[in-house]
Amino acid sequence: MIAQIRGTLAHKAPGEVIVDVGGVGYDVLIPLTVFYGLPEIGAPVSLYIHTHLREDALQLFGFQEPQDKQVFLLLNSVAGIGPKLAVNILSGIPAAELTQAIKAGDQLRLVSIPGVGRKLAERMIVELRDKLTTLQPQIAETVAPSHASHLMLDAVSALVNLGYRQAEVEKNVRDTIRAGKQSLEDVIKEVLRRVSRQG
Repeated sequence: MIAQIRGTLAHKAPGEVIVDVGGVGYDVLIPLTVFYGLPEIGAPVSLYIHTHLREDALQLFGFQEPQDKQVFLLLNSVAGIGPKLAVNILSGIPAAELTQAIKAGDQLRLVSIPGVGRKLAERMIVELRDKLTTLQPQIAETVAPSHASHLMLDAVSALVNLGYRQAEVEKNVRDTIRAGKQSLEDVIKEVLRRVSRQG
């Protein structure tokens, strides 16, 4: 069971990295929140790993903080959530914010995450609220908001100030960040383009 990988970042893309450890390249699936915190290619990198063994494949899922990995494993314990959906959920919301939303029973915040419908949000709250309360209480304090979540908040705020409805722009902002846009200016330009096309 691989629990942690330390090596050189050989390749990075939204959702996936390759870490070179002594000449062996490990392909690791990651949430977007991890992608935005990665160093440049060629720099040292360390990831906490969950090893997922299927009949036809062995997959590695990587996280920069042990608390993120714990939240990922708890998500996996919910009926209907597999590793890939758990990664998608953590791509749409940082672990600390997810923890707070579940503890508060904030169903509206949960259904705004891609891949999470009303029934799944209800199940997450019912099955995880108590577990997250007993989980390391410092999660919310120690996991700083990621670049992706800051970018999301700034972009949505700017677009709402321009007169767009929050519900209308949130999904477009999230999709644009997922597509790899990393600056506020680029995200706003792309969302304006998408909204005008949708209109």
